[in-house]
Amino acid sequence: MAVPTSTFQRHQAIGTREDLADVIYDVSPAETPFLSNVGKVSAKNVLHEWQTDVLATAAANKQVEGDDIANNAVTPTVRIGNYTQILAKTVQISGTQESVDKAGRAGEMAYQMARRAKELKLDLEFALVQNAASSAGSSSTARAMGGLESGLSTNISSGTSGSSTAISGATWTAPTDGTQRTFTETLVKTVIKSMWTNGGDPKIAMVGPASKQNFSGFSGIAANRYMVNSAEPGAIIGAADVYVSDFGETAIVPSRVQRDRTAFILDPEYAAVAYLRDFQTSDLAKTGDSERKQIVCEATLELRNEKAHGKIADLTV
Repeated sequence: MAVPTSTFQRHQAIGTREDLADVIYDVSPAETPFLSNVGKVSAKNVLHEWQTDVLATAAANKQVEGDDIANNAVTPTVRIGNYTQILAKTVQISGTQESVDKAGRAGEMAYQMARRAKELKLDLEFALVQNAASSAGSSSTARAMGGLESGLSTNISSGTSGSSTAISGATWTAPTDGTQRTFTETLVKTVIKSMWTNGGDPKIAMVGPASKQNFSGFSGIAANRYMVNSAEPGAIIGAADVYVSDFGETAIVPSRVQRDRTAFILDPEYAAVAYLRDFQTSDLAKTGDSERKQIVCEATLELRNEKAHGKIADLTV
């Protein structure tokens, strides 16, 4: 059917108002599982230090009555450190953009700063769990914290040619990647056993998306079905959230930020984030018809005792 002559249509009209929803939809991930599960402490200098100690191995101990026994050897504590890393995000908004009527947010600066704060938190999570070496920095080079992958050397499982270097003072060396291999329950059991033997309590397994799916297929999951007592359709469970080993329950937590080729098994009591400067916002100098703000955080990883944690490296993803 033809359109009658002189019918005024939408594409000819001038002045039709736009139909723009007054909301902004964002599906970007913002979870920070490591940051959310470990402790929070204050740092007092750019080199944050702590000490570790270990008890002597249990052995036969029997003494002759009345004997004048010899002194036991005393082993000094080990002093470890990590450098604080400065993380920042800066936003500059023109006076015009702040003044015009906008959809989805009342003020441009407030909206953008809220988003940059979330991004900065993700950047901190990223720095904490990477295989990054520490660096004292210089007048032209940024300081860098050693990441979790670099700090673990005792309870680890690596692929062929893979290696880790123990922390020495404030020197954290990035590990060498090895040949990737399949993530198996045997690897998990081996690392959990080593952690427990060394005094750790394997409470959290933090894994990437591929390893999370593999983990769900292991036989040690706490439950893979549940009873439905209503007329409503039941849920199909295709994931494991708790792994039960010979040494207790371990929560399985997926991470979007860590390397998928590495799985961590953690005792959160023995890790913390040390803040020299917690998240803070400041106004920067005004140089024209615009407003400029910066959000800054300066922090480092306090790996209180690496023997309490475990790492399964070089996994096929």
